[in-house]
Amino acid sequence: MNSFGGMALRYEQSSCRLELKGLPDVSAQPQSSSNSELLLSILTSWELNLGQRASLQGKREHLEALVETVLPYVRLMLSGAAHKQTSKTAVVVVAPRGRGHQLQLISSQPNTPPLDLQLDDAELADLTQCLDQMLLDPRQGLSFKQPLLKPQKHQAAAPAMVHSWAAPSAAIAAVALCALVAMLLPIPKPLLPASPQPIERQKP
Repeated sequence: MNSFGGMALRYEQSSCRLELKGLPDVSAQPQSSSNSELLLSILTSWELNLGQRASLQGKREHLEALVETVLPYVRLMLSGAAHKQTSKTAVVVVAPRGRGHQLQLISSQPNTPPLDLQLDDAELADLTQCLDQMLLDPRQGLSFKQPLLKPQKHQAAAPAMVHSWAAPSAAIAAVALCALVAMLLPIPKPLLPASPQPIERQKP
């Protein structure tokens, strides 16, 4: 690869592959830098392959939208307070749905319906790993802003705590109620065995 050649970076997990293609910003690199030290600083295209689910492509702003929604959502999920996250440009939305997670991608092309994907925990973890690898990769100089997680108020975290404790509390209450009802019910007296009746002998 020469100084004006293209660069490609790839990050892979079991169900996810993220590939970046771009150019080094030669004007921003030190004159003494070798080709191996050049950074991918100009993103020309990227592709996200989610196995059999979808293969996505877009501009830099679309990739930034993925970063600013998926990563905060996962952090909230790990803290037990996951809720819907929407990018600033409203092109990416991620939210809990059933036992999994809804990832909605809204196209910038007119008359194109949004892409709605249902991810399980493993698929979401793979996507998060790829995004983390990209952000931590010293070979790229795209200067993505790390999304900051706003501190949650106690009121916001309370519903998640109530929900997580609902089932055990209901079970304990049911057991206690059954025990109370059993204590209030009259205990039936045991039946005394009937005394044997004398057998009358018939006179011959």
